[in-house]
Amino acid sequence: MQALLVIAHGSRRVASNQEILDLVEILAAKTTHYITIQAAFLELANPSISEGIDFCVKKGATEVIVLPYFLSAGRHVSEDIDNALAPKREEYPQLTITIKPHIGAANGMAEMLLNLAKG
Repeated sequence: MQALLVIAHGSRRVASNQEILDLVEILAAKTTHYITIQAAFLELANPSISEGIDFCVKKGATEVIVLPYFLSAGRHVSEDIDNALAPKREEYPQLTITIKPHIGAANGMAEMLLNLAKG
């Protein structure tokens, strides 16, 4: 059973973190493909990535799809997320954890930005 874990940076601004939590609720309402869809934050906010993985496992996930909610492939995307997941891979050897490309690399990003600019 698959779970989706949307990982964002995290902010000291509660409203910024709430945007991610709201987005995850919207995603969950749009699909029944995943046993659960959860948000997690790399830093500055909760739930942490570790807590997010634990929650997915408690919901019955045997596979977690990690979706980095980042625009560019900086250090957080290229190193930090994988480093945060490493202990969970050891803790749950039966769990498959797959990291998908960050949203900035998504097909259609250029078109979406042009559409936003048009208003």
